Amino acid sequence: MEKIQPVRGTKDLFAEDYLKHEHIIAIAKNIAHLYGYQGISTPIFEFGNVFKRSLGEASDVVGKEMYSFVDKGNEEITLRPEFTAAICRAYISNGFQHLLPLKLFTHGPLFRYERPQKGRQRQFHQLNYEFLGPSCPEVDAEVIAMAANLLDKIGVLKDTILELNSLGCTQTRKNYQEALVVYLKDFENELSYDSKIRLAKNPLRILDSKDENDKKIIINAPKINNYFTSEAADFFAKLQEYLTLLGINFKINHSLVRGLDYYNHTAFEFVTTALGAQGTVLAGGRYNGLIKLLGGDDTSGIGFAAGIERLALLCELPEQKLRSCAVIIFDNAHTNIAMKIANELRLKNVAVQFEPGIKFDKALKNAVKANCQFAVFVGEEELKTNSVKFKNLDTRLEKTIKIEDLQYEFC
Repeated sequence: MEKIQPVRGTKDLFAEDYLKHEHIIAIAKNIAHLYGYQGISTPIFEFGNVFKRSLGEASDVVGKEMYSFVDKGNEEITLRPEFTAAICRAYISNGFQHLLPLKLFTHGPLFRYERPQKGRQRQFHQLNYEFLGPSCPEVDAEVIAMAANLLDKIGVLKDTILELNSLGCTQTRKNYQEALVVYLKDFENELSYDSKIRLAKNPLRILDSKDENDKKIIINAPKINNYFTSEAADFFAKLQEYLTLLGINFKINHSLVRGLDYYNHTAFEFVTTALGAQGTVLAGGRYNGLIKLLGGDDTSGIGFAAGIERLALLCELPEQKLRSCAVIIFDNAHTNIAMKIANELRLKNVAVQFEPGIKFDKALKNAVKANCQFAVFVGEEELKTNSVKFKNLDTRLEKTIKIEDLQYEFC
């Protein structure tokens, strides 16, 4: 019989993997609350044009990585490869304009058909924050500060470097793109296949090429900061001032880009070498033209996303503060009273591990394995006096307690 396996690029979350995901999500929700972000949940799939129009037909995501299919209504449907376009679609279709400024937080699974790698699966999970409304360096600084706070609370900020760049205003990008094309034309025959296509459709994306030869060519390419308008230069200077004010260290990387036309001004990434080759842990940027591109009004936005799998590889689970109590029976004759004790303790908000049908030795071993702090032993001798044995599994101290007084041991 053929062995049943998970689909390549997918992974079951269990035990420590699951606990780490839940731990990270809990911190992310608390950060959202601290900064005034509301929760939102978008469908796991959208009409394909939501992502084609936002990410661009020439992008790798649209061209190579999207999971798309035609449904029974002959509509092209795509499993969401990222959150920002889906949230902007929700903003437009639900008429959220009157709620501006609007801060939104979400998390969940995303899907991209790419080579599975460390910290990135074909079904992966992200945290996502979006701030719609004002466009100013103060907002960008607060968003980056929130990202740093998030990574700090998860315990991974120390392993990352914040790389920062500005893509400037529309005129900046236009001037820079013209200069970049002139430079790259001299190397057109040496560029990778993908970069040759990008040279005609979206040359800025060549700066983000992973091809080793492309990287060598890019080293001497013009830098965008040399083409800033006074508006763009002032915006970027003020952003740096605010980050310095907030005590956030950063490194300028003029090759850091967001290659799509609606991105402008701030682009940032928190990168790490703790997982081997340098990898992005969290990335974001300002996308003032996206909502208009999707058919909405001209609304500014900035946001960032962080991969939960990659964060989980970097972080450690904290020691459990609230540990459970095991209720263990000496034999099945005492199941009824043990079940009642377990139920009453749970009603008092005590976490209880109770395994009816398991032999005593196995139940005790399981309690230790589950890191239970206490054990309640229910047997014939104890029940004759309406009592149980109560043991601290850490200190090994044991005492006999009346059943009605058991709940007070957890106060």
